[in-house]
Amino acid sequence: MTASYDRPPPGGNDWRLFRGDGVARGADLPPAPPWRRFGAPGTGSGEDGPPPYLISADHADVVNAALHLRRPLLVTGQPGTGKSSLARAVAHELDLGEVLRWPVNSRSTVQDALYRYDAVGRLRETTLNRDRGGPEPDIGSFMRLGPLGTALVPRPRPGVLLIDELDKGDVDLPNDLLTVFEEGEFEIPELSRLSDERPEVEVPTLRTGERARVVRGRVRCAEFPVVVVTSNGERDFPPAFLRRCVRLELPPPDERQLRAIVTAHLGEGALHEVDDLLRTFLRRRAPGELATDQLLNAVFLRTGGVDLDADGLLDAVLHRLGGAV
Repeated sequence: MTASYDRPPPGGNDWRLFRGDGVARGADLPPAPPWRRFGAPGTGSGEDGPPPYLISADHADVVNAALHLRRPLLVTGQPGTGKSSLARAVAHELDLGEVLRWPVNSRSTVQDALYRYDAVGRLRETTLNRDRGGPEPDIGSFMRLGPLGTALVPRPRPGVLLIDELDKGDVDLPNDLLTVFEEGEFEIPELSRLSDERPEVEVPTLRTGERARVVRGRVRCAEFPVVVVTSNGERDFPPAFLRRCVRLELPPPDERQLRAIVTAHLGEGALHEVDDLLRTFLRRRAPGELATDQLLNAVFLRTGGVDLDADGLLDAVLHRLGGAV
């Protein structure tokens, strides 16, 4: 397979770092795409923060409604429409710190999202200390608040919690969230039972170096966190859950929006040779078939001098997301 470049890749090196010939060359990896850089905490896109999140004024108003009402924002849409990125955009613009992320799967429970307790570890440590004549270990050291629990820790300013792909969870999971969403608090029974002898216990959170002060076994937020719940529309949610959310449907971006997204991530220069890729992307795109970041991947390779027409390389980048692989 040979490739013809309109211009050399960055640094003047052949883009083929791996050649499959068993020869060790020790090649250095070139700079990653902006959206695959992890040097700046919480941004993943370099030192200057994330690129602007492109959203219509109408959709931005829905986000603002959720912020004013202190209600979870339920964001639905096809993969690649920017549902998860919206939480990071809100956190960045409002300067609310790093996003807490709860990726939901079929085994997810609200209990695990609130806190975890290592009862076996505490029992083992207690036994060892008793045998050595030492003090009983602090129960708080064997607990850790999860993403939802950490988001509910009282702070002067709310944090941002992303509940990602809620529709992949158990059918009862949305209903299990109702009380937490409505009350803004939760109980840790293991600490409630000790509240007379230990009314206050410090428990580590997911934030580096942070410990939450749990009073009489309860955690109650001072400001309800900014909660963004995403769904790919694979399941209908119960009315009681929907009533507590503000809903936002994100449509797939049109050609004008796609050009703006490419510019935001890769600069104006990336638009010079993007027309054929855009036409191919829009022709192949169907609900659930292609995601916007696949177009960005193709444009990034093209601007690096890669011949995407070589032996099905474009098909490997713009592969279908649905159906058989």
